[in-house]
Amino acid sequence: MPSRISEIVFSEPSGRVHSIVMFVSAIFFVGFYAYTHADTSAEWLLVMAAGNVLSGIAESLPADRRRAAGAFRIAAVSVLLCLLIAMVVAPELVVG
Repeated sequence: MPSRISEIVFSEPSGRVHSIVMFVSAIFFVGFYAYTHADTSAEWLLVMAAGNVLSGIAESLPADRRRAAGAFRIAAVSVLLCLLIAMVVAPELVVG
């Protein structure tokens, strides 16, 4: 009996609409980074963009590539979780 987590992580990719939303949001994060880079250091926007790109790749894969999509989803969650941990452990690296 598969667990609920593996059922969600290794499900079929959602398709083109979800991947387009993820890629467009990644472009916005990179655009925000380019806009604010002259004033502040906002590298966390690049981390957010990387997480969205990984998620977009996972959702754009064909339906028969469930394991690859799961690996990309795990990577995206890991990248975003690292950002969250960095915000808690060393907020001056993220906010400063």
